[in-house]
Amino acid sequence: MIDRSHLDKLIATERERFTHTHAESAACFKRAQTSLLAGVPMPWMTEWASPYPLFVSSAQGARFVDVDGHEYVDFCLGDTGAMTGHAPPAVARAVAERFADGASFMLPTEDSIWVAEELTRRFGLDQWQFCLTATDANRFALRHARALTGRNKVLVFNWCYHGSVDEALITLDERGGPMVRDGSIGPPVDPSLTTRVIEWNSIEALEGALREEDIACVLAEPAMTNIGIIHPDPGYHDALRTLTRQTGTLLVIDETHTICAGPGGYTGRFTLEPDMLTIGKPLASGIPAAAYGLSAEVAAAILRDDGLLEKSDTGGVGGTLSGNALSLGAMRATLESVLTGEAFERMESVACAWADGVRMVLGEYGLDWHVGQLGCRVEYWFSPTAPRNGGQAAAAVDAKLSQFMHLHALNRGILLTPFHNMALMSPATTLDDVDVHTAAFAEAIDALVRNGSLDVTGRRHTTSVEAESQS
Repeated sequence: MIDRSHLDKLIATERERFTHTHAESAACFKRAQTSLLAGVPMPWMTEWASPYPLFVSSAQGARFVDVDGHEYVDFCLGDTGAMTGHAPPAVARAVAERFADGASFMLPTEDSIWVAEELTRRFGLDQWQFCLTATDANRFALRHARALTGRNKVLVFNWCYHGSVDEALITLDERGGPMVRDGSIGPPVDPSLTTRVIEWNSIEALEGALREEDIACVLAEPAMTNIGIIHPDPGYHDALRTLTRQTGTLLVIDETHTICAGPGGYTGRFTLEPDMLTIGKPLASGIPAAAYGLSAEVAAAILRDDGLLEKSDTGGVGGTLSGNALSLGAMRATLESVLTGEAFERMESVACAWADGVRMVLGEYGLDWHVGQLGCRVEYWFSPTAPRNGGQAAAAVDAKLSQFMHLHALNRGILLTPFHNMALMSPATTLDDVDVHTAAFAEAIDALVRNGSLDVTGRRHTTSVEAESQS
């Protein structure tokens, strides 16, 4: 369906347009290469569709401005880190006040109690601990799971992502065997020694993996998000919880992305019962903060283990800045005033409008691309059906076509989440922002059709009104 030579010409045109209009970002990038590895603070900042990264000047709500003075509608939102919108006023005030009174003491503040109580109300876990990133929260949860069960293995799902956790950097090869995930840098051990990996939504594979009862815990997003949105099949979570309990395996749910499902994430929305829960990114409106929750049973087991808590500061669970006063102050303001139930209702309705806009355009061209949604997170795939597991999702990726869609959007003032055709809504995102994307998406599809990259010959065209009605 895609003519690659014609697509390459479109990409070249968009790259030229970007270069022509982003001279200041180019100058910053050139200067940065003398002092920053690859010219960026972190390597993944080079992996955008543009010839070089944008350098940001300022941001407010759902929009930001680059150093060239261009304004963008931000549907990436720091890949969930800024799901609150940029610089929400309530958090900006709380952070300024907290910093003026001290940021880090290695001692608790009252905010830590309030935040823990609020997380219990939202997610249902009884006890909480705080750290700085979801990666840390996952690492600490895995250490507790191994210590409590006496087992050394972890179970994850093919093409999952849980930050830079070594145990999760594993995938299945073409024959269904475990292999180091492509791009994993200097793994300390072969991950097959620490981890079993299976496909999401396969109860048979889950039963087989847990049968030997040597797995300390299952680490899972409740719906996969980092290889696109992959929902659980009906009954899959019931099977996951039943089988883990039957085999004495702890269940750790990572809500770092799936907080998009509602105030209590997927766990709160669908009443899941994990033994531990991890979450990071948006909790403090962009300030580094994360948390992990423990069921009453797990918390009691940790407290019964003589010396386990005392050793944690030098035993792989801790961090001098973990639970610092500034992070906790920002978390309280975020949960109290920004990521509220009312805000999630608005965010999800705006996401529905975004999805409807994409479906309307697809209907006009007779394209059967799939549009998926989880709460205020929404995406489109270049295929008619949603993947059921990570292997299917990885096979359906079209990197070149995605590059064009992202670069085309960027040149028209829209930032999408990199590596996916995904958009996230914040409390500040408006229907006008959605309309900007719908218009640009329509322009991109039209460009693909007009230059011959995308063949829609013989496909049924519908009017915008008909497409809206069908969606």
